[in-house]
Amino acid sequence: MARTLCTVLAVFVIATLAFSQENHFHPADKQDGWPTAEATSASLDVTRLQALEAAVASGEFKKIGSVLIARRGKLVYEAYFDGNASTPRDVRSASKTITSMLVGIAIDKKLVPSVQATVLPYFRDKLPLQNPDPRKEKITVEDFLTMSSLLECDDWNGFSRGNEERMYITEDWVKFTLDLPIKGFAPWATKPQDSPYGRSFSYCTAGVTTLGALLERAAKTKLPDFAMDNLFAPLGIKNATWQYSQLGLALGGGGLRLSSRDYLKLAQLCLNGGRWNGRQLVSEQWVKTSLQPHIEIDDSTLYGYLWWLKKFPALGRQVSVQFMSGNGGNKVALIPELDLVVVITSTNYNTRGMHEQTEKILTDYVLEAVRQ
Repeated sequence: MARTLCTVLAVFVIATLAFSQENHFHPADKQDGWPTAEATSASLDVTRLQALEAAVASGEFKKIGSVLIARRGKLVYEAYFDGNASTPRDVRSASKTITSMLVGIAIDKKLVPSVQATVLPYFRDKLPLQNPDPRKEKITVEDFLTMSSLLECDDWNGFSRGNEERMYITEDWVKFTLDLPIKGFAPWATKPQDSPYGRSFSYCTAGVTTLGALLERAAKTKLPDFAMDNLFAPLGIKNATWQYSQLGLALGGGGLRLSSRDYLKLAQLCLNGGRWNGRQLVSEQWVKTSLQPHIEIDDSTLYGYLWWLKKFPALGRQVSVQFMSGNGGNKVALIPELDLVVVITSTNYNTRGMHEQTEKILTDYVLEAVRQ
């Protein structure tokens, strides 16, 4: 009897491991545009990824939703810790970066002249503005793409007039933004002219939201329709859930829900220089420019056009990572030197250490799994 029980348990363990291998380390082909392959074929150490799963199961990492990896253009690891492949993921502000891609498409199509285009001419119907100032006339698309407009808007400061929580309780998100006063600089704060790249960073969801409204006016179509026609449909992304203002403006500043596989497609698109299955969806030059540093956040973090740029310790060196980032610790990352893209979703919203948690997953498990 004991021998029979041991045999049954052994078969169960082997079957469980086989199931894990099939579903995590060789993702299923769902006919959604993702070619798949075994993790080992992409030179990934499966034991390191198994250790990640054990750490999530033990509670070391909390509220992790999914971890997906594509290498050399193929989906090679796909683990879900809540939901499944079709579950919409609220990655919060990580979806801001999609607005950057859409701005690039609009410029490629000559719907918007350039990043130097000024914002106010698109919104003359919002005049007169509160806190009038001639410097508002000089605010450009690039200022909002780099979180460096002179508007008093800072989501990281609960006292800021432009904090996003104040925007959400108003009807007109665009007028909320444009009505903001020009900010001042405390004596100890670094002014734009004294900063690297000549800009001063201030995290401002309202500015990115206003970019979405600008795109609607430039393209003469709703933001979700513009995104579906020019970006999502060509990628095979069929389901996208947007958040809306009371006046019906889609929130370009975050909260767009897509599946983890779909977010990974957007990362792969950018790793490929704006191409997907041989089709150029975003110009290579726009992708290159977006991923270049345009402003310094702190001593270790730079910022592109709504992209975070940082080096992380892994593989015995500093590895450059370009990523979308959102509340909860959500990350959608490109690692060009490793030909790797990664999605880590989490519902660890508004929690201390949320970003450090997913960065540890990225560095200690995902990157360390790479065998070049």
